[in-house]
Amino acid sequence: MKQPTETAGVETAPHEAAATADPPRGTIAEWTVTILLLLFGTTTLVQAFVIPTGSMEDTLLIGDHLLVDKLTYSPPGALSKHLLPYSEVKRGDIIVFRYPVDIRQTFVKRVIAVPGDRMRIERKQVILNGTASAEPYKYHKTEYYDSYRDNFPSDPNVRVYEPAQEMLEKHVLNGEVVVPPGHYFAMGDNRDSSLDSRYWGFVPRGNIIGKPLIIYWSYDAPTDRLASPDIGMDHMKDLALNFFSKTRWVRTFQLIRGHTAE
Repeated sequence: MKQPTETAGVETAPHEAAATADPPRGTIAEWTVTILLLLFGTTTLVQAFVIPTGSMEDTLLIGDHLLVDKLTYSPPGALSKHLLPYSEVKRGDIIVFRYPVDIRQTFVKRVIAVPGDRMRIERKQVILNGTASAEPYKYHKTEYYDSYRDNFPSDPNVRVYEPAQEMLEKHVLNGEVVVPPGHYFAMGDNRDSSLDSRYWGFVPRGNIIGKPLIIYWSYDAPTDRLASPDIGMDHMKDLALNFFSKTRWVRTFQLIRGHTAE
């Protein structure tokens, strides 16, 4: 198996109810926060990113343009903690963070394990603290089992980066990875094709930028164009000719939610 490849996200600017039922309060709260951030946010609070690879499919697609809430995970102040929606990083959250191997790059993954958790993977199934995890968001797009990717931790059969090698040497106990304080284990939803913590180790808390809030635009474009920091003429021409036909209108203004385990 070849190691999954990934290019960082380029920074730009998962019951039927009665017809008369009120919207869930959680949804109202999400939209309220979203609207406030859009109205009053600056680059200090909100930042835009584009998804250049398929590692988070089918939750996030190549060409999804996201607004990222940088406020939620920031350190709360004495007064602001009572007024603003601060939150701890939780299992199931989708996070945007600086790639630990090269902080100039930005990745988007899902938090699988938090500090103190014990995790392992057996034949593609995540076992968290001794219990098989229900992961309705994950996708397996290959049928074969890989000795490292799908049975983790084990002896790597591909190149792993130094932080991952350190993780395997210092943070494996009784066949499980134990997440240390101030760190998180993150993986892509496209589980068979994701360059993630299995290959480069934990995400330090200080590397986390924020959480994706909303898809403000989704455009069907190839990875090589979206990964480039500069908008090339080919991409501009493609936009001019195919903006309406290649825009995924159904994804426009779609809220992005994490998954809270029951």
